[in-house]
Amino acid sequence: MSEKTEPEVATSASLRAMIQRWVELESPSSDYATLLAMADLIAEDVLALGLQVEYIGLANGAPPLLHVHNRADSDERPGILILSHYDTVHPVGTLEDNPVRVEGDRLYGPGIYDMKAGICLALTGLAQAQADQGTRLPVDLLISPDEEIGSHLTRAIMEDFARRSRYVLVCEPARANGGRCVTARKGTGFINVKTRGRPAHAGIQHEKGRNAIQDMAHHILALQAMTDYDRGITVNVGTIQGGTTSNVVPEHCQIRADFRIPDPEAVDELRAQVTALKAVVPDVTLDVQFELNRPPMPRTEKTEALLQRCQEFARRAGFELQEAPMTGGASDANFTAALGVPTLDGLGADGDGAHTLHEHILLSTLDVRQQFWRLTLAELE
Repeated sequence: MSEKTEPEVATSASLRAMIQRWVELESPSSDYATLLAMADLIAEDVLALGLQVEYIGLANGAPPLLHVHNRADSDERPGILILSHYDTVHPVGTLEDNPVRVEGDRLYGPGIYDMKAGICLALTGLAQAQADQGTRLPVDLLISPDEEIGSHLTRAIMEDFARRSRYVLVCEPARANGGRCVTARKGTGFINVKTRGRPAHAGIQHEKGRNAIQDMAHHILALQAMTDYDRGITVNVGTIQGGTTSNVVPEHCQIRADFRIPDPEAVDELRAQVTALKAVVPDVTLDVQFELNRPPMPRTEKTEALLQRCQEFARRAGFELQEAPMTGGASDANFTAALGVPTLDGLGADGDGAHTLHEHILLSTLDVRQQFWRLTLAELE
């Protein structure tokens, strides 16, 4: 753990340079070497801003979770927890055909909107608050390497920090078309179904076979029918594998489905429907797994109170912080909100195109967004 005594307070130019430097170092979730390089670059910039940083080791030799903070050694008060991630969905090499570039008010680059620019805003806002008069509450900023692949290695650590925090703010990008924040998210999960039949020669002994794909067809239709748009429940069978060649009755088939649910009651309802699936074709066995990856993020009275405070900070910074409807996308905010900690998400950069090749941020919004973070972290108590 280190601390720089003479921080470099970020200006508009230095903030933009930091964002560009981060985006030009690609860091997909699956590439440990680039993630390690990204972690080192972040730590270097954190120290230059006068903040403290430590590496938290993870299992399986994974790149570290970064913990940035402004706590004195003896300060154990519950404070503000900021969640973010430095992994992206874009593979190494994306920059070759999609370089960082400016087109009008837009700064393009893979991972810039989700969410490297958002982390830079929070970091520089914290550094400015600390350089001015400090913060009323201690601030802990976690930057994880595995959010885009489910946060399996970092979830428990984030939840432990959240239990010791008063508020959670999340750097996921602001919603497009107005830069709105997020107060509620659906829960997400996966359904894995495997069928096993009996192989046979399709031309000579067809009647002796038990077709695993045929049985799976019934379950695919049943799962898709569990979608209820009025309730906000969706089920999507996204992948299927089965069989060997067309002249063999297939012995095996498996599918993987994604589901989104709005509340805990819907989780229980959907789980009951899924686990009630039974094989249709005689002599076929069925294996069903239901996994809730991220619980629903409810909008609570505590969320509303935190939103009102942050809306006032936004007005003072120079913009109106609007609220987005419940979104089907999930984030690490789902974990902390499910613990009952007031959580506000979508406070990162304003722009559009997350997970696409036209991902970008709006340059004209950077200054006010940075000031929002400075005011929020300095005065929230």
